[in-house]
Parts: sequence; structure tokens; C-alpha cells
Amino acid sequence: MNKKAENLAVISWVIALVATLGSLYFSEIKNFEPCLLCWYQRIIMYPLVLIYLIGIIIKDRKVFIYGVVFSIIGFLTAWYHYAIQKVTLLQDSSPSCGQVSCLAQYINWGGFITIPFLAGTAFTLILIISVMGYKYSKED
Repeated sequence: MNKKAENLAVISWVIALVATLGSLYFSEIKNFEPCLLCWYQRIIMYPLVLIYLIGIIIKDRKVFIYGVVFSIIGFLTAWYHYAIQKVTLLQDSSPSCGQVSCLAQYINWGGFITIPFLAGTAFTLILIISVMGYKYSKED
């Protein structure tokens, strides 16, 4: 892996780490109980921290392939979750999410930034950076 690709892997790792720590802050410090879709997003995001860390250490360019796969799944999950929170038409068809409704908005900064929005942004950035990193890693 060349230096440019390695730097992109580090950026992806930092984004995944901040997203992971942010989700833990909301649940463990602020005591916001995650809904089912939030748990799915965590299940997809948390491994990215380890995947990118190991990929950086062993300098494996395949880390970007794993990053793309995980971030596409996370991207779809997070933006679906955000859509059911914000689009009235979709709220009637939202899944039953157990004790906490997937429609619950613990935060709503600026009228549009919710926890799924933050997760969706992180997954989008990781997806873009992973595609770029894969492209640059082929230049070795």
C-alpha cells in the first residue's frame, strides 16, 4: 500500500472510531437506548475500526474492499433509518423496533441532524474514501 492509500485508510479508521465512540457516548453517557436499526448500524460500524486498524498495520490494500462492502450496507441502513424518521409517508410502514421506536429522535440539531444522519454521513465518507483508497492502492 502506498503512502496516499495508507493515509486514506487512516482517515477511514478515524471516522469509524469517532462514529463508534459517538454511539457509545449517546448510549452510555447520555443514556439514549438504541433502537433496532441503531443496533444494526453499530454492528456494521464497530468492525470497521478493527478492519481498518489491522489493514493499516499489515498494509493490506484489500482493507478498502472490506470498507466498501461494510459501508454500502451501513449507508443503506442508516439512510433508510433517517428516511423513516423524516419522511412522513414512510413512517406508517416503519418496522416495529422493540422497546424504542425507530422513529424516536433523541437529537434533532438544526431540524435535520439526527443520530442516523450522523451514522449515514460517516458511512458515506468511509465509502467515498474506500473507493478512492482502492484506486490509489493500485498505483503501487
